[in-house]
Amino acid sequence: MTEISHFQQFLRAAAEQPQPQRLLFVFARAELPDKATAEQRERFLAGQGGALSPLMCVDKAPGDIADFEALAAESRRAGPPWQVVFAAGLSGSDGRPPTPAQIDQALEKMVHAVLLGAVAPFAAYNPQGEPLDLR
Repeated sequence: MTEISHFQQFLRAAAEQPQPQRLLFVFARAELPDKATAEQRERFLAGQGGALSPLMCVDKAPGDIADFEALAAESRRAGPPWQVVFAAGLSGSDGRPPTPAQIDQALEKMVHAVLLGAVAPFAAYNPQGEPLDLR
């Protein structure tokens, strides 16, 4: 029996919503803060910690994404390497998907939240599609 991935569950949940959805993605990498302490440098060099830096963002209809591998491949063609992608859904209303202005505003809020480290409301995945717990 094939295991359903966390990301596949995310796609399925979006497709099952009563209102049309857009999926929002913010791709980011970890960077060493400008005024990092010796301890922060050591942790960062060991692959832990750092400050999140958004690199690019995109919105997609749930049906536009076959699986995580397709999203990751598209992101590799579109931009620089990333370490984490944050995902969220944005619901439309009255049977219509969200407007471009609503999508842009929601993506701006997501990017700002990533910059602040306020990422708890979002699903997060590493480049292999494994879910991350960044709380």
